[in-house]
Amino acid sequence: MVRSMTGYGKGEHMANDYRFVVEMKSVNHRYNDISVKLPRFMNELEDAIRKKAMQYIARGKTDIYITFETFSDNDVVVKINEPLAKAYTEKLYELEQKFGVYSKYKLDLVARFADVISVEKAEEQKDVLWETLLPALDEAILKFVEMRQKEGEALVNDILKKRELIQQMTEQIKKRSPIVVKEYKEKLQNRIKELLSGMEADEQRIAMETALFADRSCVDEEITRLESHIIQLKEILQKGGQIGRKLDFLVQEMNREVNTIASKANDIEITGITIEMKSEIEKIREQIQNIE
Repeated sequence: MVRSMTGYGKGEHMANDYRFVVEMKSVNHRYNDISVKLPRFMNELEDAIRKKAMQYIARGKTDIYITFETFSDNDVVVKINEPLAKAYTEKLYELEQKFGVYSKYKLDLVARFADVISVEKAEEQKDVLWETLLPALDEAILKFVEMRQKEGEALVNDILKKRELIQQMTEQIKKRSPIVVKEYKEKLQNRIKELLSGMEADEQRIAMETALFADRSCVDEEITRLESHIIQLKEILQKGGQIGRKLDFLVQEMNREVNTIASKANDIEITGITIEMKSEIEKIREQIQNIE
């Protein structure tokens, strides 16, 4: 199965007076980069979450967002910073004495100052949190992987269509290549006859020049290698798995062979075909960047 590196998945679960929502999304990336964003009090679970996700993700930039809600009355702890409250109260009293302005609401005022009264979450048990989070995480991963597989299948189908076009164009070059040499020989003979004004041409010299041209413009080896790469492309796609890097290398080799054919063929028709081939290969290369 071929997977895209682009995906999204969401899972929810509620139990033990807790509700977890897990969202996962990913984009293309050269390596496997997983980022987990969760409430600070759950930091000890970050490593377990990342290891769980890595079982299903081999490549891509993946962000995992975890939202937590609690419905328990015992889940909040209110703390009072008594030394700080005392210091504020004393300073307020000093201000009253200095300016002769007195207030009956010093307690209300002190309570409004930062850090005098703080609200914190009660300490949660790691195993209870993990037990509640895991079903939501599993659901998000399942949907995330399903989307990646669906997009991967679409990529494979499109690449195979482009592969067929490249294969057809390779056949066109294969048929055209021998004709180029024959046409060159005929042009050479006609040109020499024109220059000699009807005198007999040196057939041996023409044969030698034609042989040199045929050797310089021969693309048989390049066509053979290109045909091999085209076959490998289909085999790799059908095999599936983590094939993104392998395909990237293979497409580079295909492009190299087509460039060589274009430079050696010395024929306008073949050059036009190679331009179309390079365009299709570039489209495949762009799509491969999104394969895991």
